[in-house]
Amino acid sequence: MAVEYRGEKFEGYNKPKKTPKHPKKSHVVLAKEGKVIKLIRFGEQGAETAGKPKAGESDRMKKKRASFKARHGKNIKKGKLSAAYWANKVKW
Repeated sequence: MAVEYRGEKFEGYNKPKKTPKHPKKSHVVLAKEGKVIKLIRFGEQGAETAGKPKAGESDRMKKKRASFKARHGKNIKKGKLSAAYWANKVKW
């Protein structure tokens, strides 16, 4: 189900996509929670994030991931309508 919102096409609600041409943000998602729909841009363009946990991951990356989750935990808990939730889900 393709959705168009403010001239931008999405595969559907709550499906993040990369935005390589955006000057500052690396991803965008059309978030929907109940009847509320919100366009959310998140992630720093070009940032080296820890990504998903991998076998044999360095201690530095583990600490980096834990630090992000601790620093943004309150905002991550706000749910699908927060940029921190999507950054945590997609980039960390």
